[in-house]
Amino acid sequence: MNDISETLQPSRPQVDVHPMGDSDLPVTARTTLGIVLACMLLAMAPWVLDLAALRFTTDFLVYLSLAVIWNLLGGYGGLISVGQQAYVGIGGYVFFVSLAFLGLPLPVAILAGMVVSAAAALVFAPLLLRLKGPHFAIGTWVMAELCMLAVANMPYLGGGSGMSLPASVAREIATDRAGREAVIFFCALLLAFSAIAGSYLLLRSKWGLALTALRDSERAAESLGVDTRMIKLAVFIGCSAMAGAVGCVVFLSKLRMTPDSAFSLIDWTAYVVFIVIIGGIGRIEGPIVGTIVFFALRGSLADLGPLYLIVLGLVAIFVMLKAPQGLWGLIAERYKIEIFPVQRRL
Repeated sequence: MNDISETLQPSRPQVDVHPMGDSDLPVTARTTLGIVLACMLLAMAPWVLDLAALRFTTDFLVYLSLAVIWNLLGGYGGLISVGQQAYVGIGGYVFFVSLAFLGLPLPVAILAGMVVSAAAALVFAPLLLRLKGPHFAIGTWVMAELCMLAVANMPYLGGGSGMSLPASVAREIATDRAGREAVIFFCALLLAFSAIAGSYLLLRSKWGLALTALRDSERAAESLGVDTRMIKLAVFIGCSAMAGAVGCVVFLSKLRMTPDSAFSLIDWTAYVVFIVIIGGIGRIEGPIVGTIVFFALRGSLADLGPLYLIVLGLVAIFVMLKAPQGLWGLIAERYKIEIFPVQRRL
C-alpha cells in the first residue's frame, strides 16, 4: 500500500538546485532547439500521412498536451486534480458558442475558450486551493460534476442532447475533410509544443524553482519567502486555460459535443492520470513515455471491450508496485539519461 501511495509523489533527483545562471543557458537553448526541430518534423505529417494516421497523431498530441499539463499541476505543483475535465468541457462549449453563434474566427474562438476556462478556475480557486491532498482531489471532481450539471440544464447549449457545429462553420474552416484534419492537427501540435516548451522554460526559471520548493515542502518554501498561494493560483489558472484550449481542439475534430462527452472523467482525467503515472510523475519526459505506452495499449487491446479498462488498471497497479518512479524513471536511473534537464548548476 505504501508503494502505491508513493507513486503519486513526484520523483526528486538528489541534486543541488540553484537559480539558473549563464552556464545553464546553452543547456536551455539546446533543449528548446530540440523541441522546435521535433515540431518541425511533425509538421510534415499532413503531407506524408493518410487521414486515419493523421487523426491518430492528432489524438496522440491531444493526450500528450493534457498529460503534460496535469504533470505540471500535480507532479510539480503538488495539486493532484481529478477535475480537469471541467475546463476541457468549458473550453469546448465556449468554443462552439463562439463559432456557431458569435461567428468569431477560429483563433479568436480558441482564445475565448482559454479565457473563460481561466476565469472559471479563478472563480473556483478561492475554495479549492484551501483544500489539500485528497480533499483537493475530491473538491475538483465535485466542481467538474457541478459544471456538467449546469451545462446540461441550459437549453441555450442544447441541454442534455448537446450541440453540433453547423456544416457551414465547418466549411469555413476548410472546404474538405482533409483540409479540416490538417488544421486540427496543427492546432494540436501547437498545443503540445506550447505545453512541453512552456513547462520546460518555466521549470528552468526562478518561478520553477519556487514551484519545486513548494512541491517538496510548502512550509519550508514559505519560510524562505516563497508566496506559495500565488504560485499555486498561477499554475492552477494556467493549466486550466490550457485544458480549455485542448477542449476546443478535441471538439473541433468531433464537430459535436454533449455534457457527458465534454465533462468525461474517464476520457479527460482518468486516462491522463494513467499516462502520467505510467511514464513518471514529476518528470517532463514522463508524460511523453506514458502517452506512447497508452496508445500502444489502446491499439492492441481495443477489441477487448470493457476488459480494456481492467487491463489498464492492472498495468497501472503493476507499474506502481514495481516502478513507483514510472517507466522513464527506470530508464533515467539505469542509463543516466535526461532529455529535459531542469536542475540548475552551481
